[in-house]
Amino acid sequence: TLAQIIRMVEDAQGAKLPIQGLVDRVTLWFVPAVMALAALTVVVWLLVGPDPALTFALVAGVSVLIIACPCAMGLATPTSIMVGTGRAAEMGVLFRKGDALQELSTVNVIALDKTGTVTEGKPTLTDVIVAEGFDRDTVLGLIAAVEEQSEHPIAEAIVRGARSEGIAVPTASGFRSVTGYGVAAMVDGKEVLVGADRYMIRENVVIASLVDTEKDLASRGRTALYAAVDGKLTAVIAVADPVKPASRDAIAALHDRGFQVAMITGDKQETAEAIARETGIDQVIAGVLPDGKVAALDDLRAEGRKIAFVGDGINDAPALAHADVGIAIGTGTDVAIESADVVLMSGDLRGVVNAVEVSKRTMSNIRQNLVWAFGYNVALIPVAAGVLYPAFGLLLSPVFAAGAMALSSVSVLTNALRLRRIAPAMNETPKTGTPLTQAHTQPAE
Repeated sequence: TLAQIIRMVEDAQGAKLPIQGLVDRVTLWFVPAVMALAALTVVVWLLVGPDPALTFALVAGVSVLIIACPCAMGLATPTSIMVGTGRAAEMGVLFRKGDALQELSTVNVIALDKTGTVTEGKPTLTDVIVAEGFDRDTVLGLIAAVEEQSEHPIAEAIVRGARSEGIAVPTASGFRSVTGYGVAAMVDGKEVLVGADRYMIRENVVIASLVDTEKDLASRGRTALYAAVDGKLTAVIAVADPVKPASRDAIAALHDRGFQVAMITGDKQETAEAIARETGIDQVIAGVLPDGKVAALDDLRAEGRKIAFVGDGINDAPALAHADVGIAIGTGTDVAIESADVVLMSGDLRGVVNAVEVSKRTMSNIRQNLVWAFGYNVALIPVAAGVLYPAFGLLLSPVFAAGAMALSSVSVLTNALRLRRIAPAMNETPKTGTPLTQAHTQPAE
């Protein structure tokens, strides 16, 4: 809702980044140090200054107090955060947690969920290949009866495909789901199982006769499932989930920025590799059960790499929370969004590129502000103390010291406001190019 979006932006703008800790430690000692320098300045002028020594001493001491500017250091980080996160929100990137703005700039591996992130998350039924001796329509009706009890997108695709062919879908009872394996139910007095090969093996169903068929479907980027009735293999069915039009260009843009891109999916290796070839993904971790994504992220963290994970589903929530930066697709589930550090309103991977761009530009802006703020004080406090007087006869007036102090703060604010001109790294309309084979499926056979 709009209220949630406003709250996310406000929370991010009010957050304190880890880099702010350095500023806090410096400013903790800054005021006492300036007071001490001002006192030392007065003493030195009184001891070695020309007549009238007291006048010179007071002018120099007051100038030191005035020109010292903790304000610039205090403004350096929060102003950039406020402008950067505000601009990100305008681009459809919501930083729910302020420290994600800094963490994202240090990430070097982007790990992606497949369904709903790389792909549309709207699969369609493409193939129904039955074992010898079974009727295709009857088998598809039994499978659809079981899948009708499930809320999984693949299940919805199977039911939708069966109904589109005018196949009657009977009523199932005793439905049960085994997460990461498959589903089962009783239909017309028969036990019907639908799921991955590991589910069939677990239930002692012999699948040898259709293994080659399943592998061929998987190599074409389709998600293939086995079906068994009363313990006998009856069919292999396949669904295809079209790749989002922007995925390939977004992944290429991430490569251009030096990121390694990995995909973590529960699909078989062959299916995942086919999609990886289409989109340019570097590394595939396939066959991962829902509770195994956290372990997969730990494997990617080898050699001290930092990971950002992008997902959209309920089963992505643990990985989103475990990653160095969790990025949720805004069109996904509320659980995923609540577990994430960053939320993308665009619904595709272009938002990841824009989020990275905003993060890096904002952190660069913060560093510029800090260099200016620290450099200003280091350079001008000695001038205010009168270090140029012996050589050039110059002593800074308190009036000019006040002007320099104000200019320092204004400079920091002006530099931070430059972030308002950040342009989206990727346009909302993806480039046109060769159609992805994954996005074009054959009618169910």
